[in-house]
Amino acid sequence: MRKPIYKMRAKVWLYVGMAGWHFVTVPKKQSNEIKELFGGMAGGWGSLPVIVTIGKTSWKTSIFPAKKSGAYLLPLKAEVRKKEEITNGDTINFLLEIRV
Repeated sequence: MRKPIYKMRAKVWLYVGMAGWHFVTVPKKQSNEIKELFGGMAGGWGSLPVIVTIGKTSWKTSIFPAKKSGAYLLPLKAEVRKKEEITNGDTINFLLEIRV
């Protein structure tokens, strides 16, 4: 089985809603591979537990599939954005490890 660690680059975007959450969309190629290899372990709403590293900051969270595109979405907590000086529209590098 493939090692469940992915190195990616994606653009930060803001969900226009009351909470104002920031996300990155996991690139389609990696989303498809993750779904194929680990989708059977998905929890509620198709979520998968992950460990994410951006810069010097790592944390546990979950990714979940977008309804329209099927690509996974990664929410970025305000605390992480502040520590790593990330704002809407930034393109970031990150590591994503599936917690299997």
